[in-house]
Amino acid sequence: MSPPRRPAPADAEHAPLELERFLPYRLSILSNTISQAIADDYQRHYDLSVTEWRVMAVLARFHGLSAREVSERTAMDKVAVSRALARLVAAGRVHRATHHGDKRRSVLSLTEAGWAVHDAVAPMARSHERAVLKKLDAEERAWLVRILDKLEQGLGNRE
Repeated sequence: MSPPRRPAPADAEHAPLELERFLPYRLSILSNTISQAIADDYQRHYDLSVTEWRVMAVLARFHGLSAREVSERTAMDKVAVSRALARLVAAGRVHRATHHGDKRRSVLSLTEAGWAVHDAVAPMARSHERAVLKKLDAEERAWLVRILDKLEQGLGNRE
């Protein structure tokens, strides 16, 4: 058995990551914390997971997408989207049809029940967003949007 290796100096390329300073980690923690705060409300009231809510929000904005397109727009795993869609269809919140008779491509849309849930949850989500952004002044909010837009450029994200 070899002796334990000593960590490389902090400025070395192969040094251990300082996760608390690593941008992807910090963004992930922030995103998860904010998303979970919002999710606590709609999970309790509507038995809706974060993935299911994101799928519904995308379908409310972009009617008639396929499961693949939902996955692309949300940057979520195809399997997670597929499971969320199966649950939403079973709950009567999403309708799945075939695209012009082509059984290989489904077209997804919110049902009336899905719209009712969306119309209740969206204001809750906006309220949480306002509470988070309230910590920033107007100039900081504008810069945050600019910075996020700039970081997203070229990453394949869609509007």
